[in-house]
Amino acid sequence: MFKLTLMPQNLEVHLPANSSLTELEFELHGQESISFGCRSGACGACVIEVMSGAEALGARAPCERNFLASLGFDGEQFRLACQCRLAGNAVVSAVAAPR
Repeated sequence: MFKLTLMPQNLEVHLPANSSLTELEFELHGQESISFGCRSGACGACVIEVMSGAEALGARAPCERNFLASLGFDGEQFRLACQCRLAGNAVVSAVAAPR
């Protein structure tokens, strides 16, 4: 099990290795966390900023990188949560709206 910490709420969730971050909806039972829309990397509802543990979320595919850049999130610290699989401990923060 790995720990994912959601900021600024400081919520800690433990998920099995290789879990999709979309599992947060079930683990947190409706608590405020990350908004998920399409779950396929096409809507941008689940943009997160990785505070630490980027290597634990897997590599960004070129299509994810390009889509995030089109939304104004071109830094390496931004990810689409629906495209991440947890392979270690990480700390992330949901991003409210595209810049």
